[in-house]
Amino acid sequence: MTDDVQNKAALVTGASSGIGEATVRALRAAGWTVFAVARREDRLAALAAETGAVAIPADISEDDDVSRLLSQVTEAGGVDTLINIAGGARGADTIGGASTEDWEWMYRVNVLGTMKLTRAFLPMLRATGEGTVLNLTSTAALAAYEGGGGYNAAKFAQHAMTGALRLEEAEHNVRVIEVAPGLVYTEEFALNRLGDRQAADKVYQGVEKPLTAEDVADVVRYAVTAPHHVNLDQIVIRPVAQAANHKLIRKS
Repeated sequence: MTDDVQNKAALVTGASSGIGEATVRALRAAGWTVFAVARREDRLAALAAETGAVAIPADISEDDDVSRLLSQVTEAGGVDTLINIAGGARGADTIGGASTEDWEWMYRVNVLGTMKLTRAFLPMLRATGEGTVLNLTSTAALAAYEGGGGYNAAKFAQHAMTGALRLEEAEHNVRVIEVAPGLVYTEEFALNRLGDRQAADKVYQGVEKPLTAEDVADVVRYAVTAPHHVNLDQIVIRPVAQAANHKLIRKS
């Protein structure tokens, strides 16, 4: 790696748990300045105390919060890397039984939140001369599955937006990276989606080694610390036990 990490700075959303939290730790360990963004102020404060990251509580789907976030980061010296990790799934209904509220939430967080933050920070990223945007999507963005319609739709949209952004920003030397994880065991993803601990535990039941948040964060760190002319357009990361969305090896 040729970039001087002492001058590298990233904004990481979804930083209060899971992959976002692990990414903050990974980049801080690599010497980066990191602005950690999420809604839960108490968890951000604890992460900042532990890692030295700069905590900025904000809801990335709210315009006023995004404007305030941009102002605070600008005043603190700015960033050259934007890492959009905030997102998630709600529900596992069929389309015939879909919850409008769940679908609207998934679009607001995964799609509109990513768009609003990217739109706000693009001038800053362009001005650095070597900006980076990394969007965390999902293998749900690449293949549909039963009961996943809402999450598929939101992540397919985020995937498409990432591809369009890459085409639009190449002339500004902004590289655009997509990381699409498969089955990742985190404390909250399946629980937030299904609303029940027993149902959440069944998602991982019998899978000996699902991915961890730290596995994905290490891939994110590698992608954004590679020399800037290296663009890892799309990285799909799954546990070996998950050969495809529809094929998952479970042992009794």
